[in-house]
Formats: sequence, C-alpha cells, structure tokens
Amino acid sequence: MSDTTTITKLNVTDRDGTQRKIDWEPQQSLMEALRDNDFPILASCGGTASCATCHVFLPKEVCDSLGERSEDELELLEEVSCYDAGTSRLACQVSQDESLDGISVTIAPEED
Repeated sequence: MSDTTTITKLNVTDRDGTQRKIDWEPQQSLMEALRDNDFPILASCGGTASCATCHVFLPKEVCDSLGERSEDELELLEEVSCYDAGTSRLACQVSQDESLDGISVTIAPEED
C-alpha cells in the first residue's frame, strides 16, 4: 500500500448498530480515525498493539488485502471472546490508504 494524501471515507457501525460515514485523514491509523470521530474506542495502549481495545471487524476481502497480522496482533485478537479469524483486526494496525476508501467497519463488542 502506498502513502496517500487523499482523504478516504469509512462506513462505521457502532456497538449499538448506529451507522455513520466519517473521513479518514492521511497518516491516521483506523483507530485514530474512529477515536477522533468520537466512537467508543478506548485504545488503552495508544496504538502500540499491546491491548485489544480497538478491535474491529472488516470485510474478509479487506482483511485479506491487508496481509498477515503480526504475531502480537494475532495473540491479542485470539484472546478476545468475539474473535473472528477472517474479519477481526486491531484498528491501530490498519493504516489509511486510498484503496480502503468506502470500506465498512464494525466496532467489536466491548469485552467484559
């Protein structure tokens, strides 16, 4: 994926099922875009892939296009109760790219 200066759009579904379109600014991670648009993303670790409080679901084809999860990301995701091998990602590990324009993102349920 290449660096881009183009703002992309995201279709976000919140935990309560509310859907909203937001802008995804260049140089932002997906976690930052969600947090900056007031979605309930705790992001306890600040984007260092050392927690799973920014867990989201992406379409399988989007997850596949992003490549393999790092060992740290996979370990964290496998510990959450709603992990889905095909669609779960940590939003802090997804960088803005114009190829992701218009993707749908669903915020994962909060862990107990």
